[in-house]
Amino acid sequence: MADIKIVTEVAGRVCALPASVGASLSEGDEIAFVEAMKMEIPVPAPTTGTLKSVLVKLDDVVAEGQVVAIIES
Repeated sequence: MADIKIVTEVAGRVCALPASVGASLSEGDEIAFVEAMKMEIPVPAPTTGTLKSVLVKLDDVVAEGQVVAIIES
């Protein structure tokens, strides 16, 4: 099984982590939300798989392109 790194497209603060490690995800399911410019930007799963790890926690500040989670497909 391949590991797929999930990156955020915006810099900001992690404001929600709706998916838990071990969860079965479908393409497009939200893994995290990043607050940027007073908006909550979703970080979606790019493919179907199992959430292997979450590399950030609530209120972490993330940079554009930072890996926030890993999915095993």
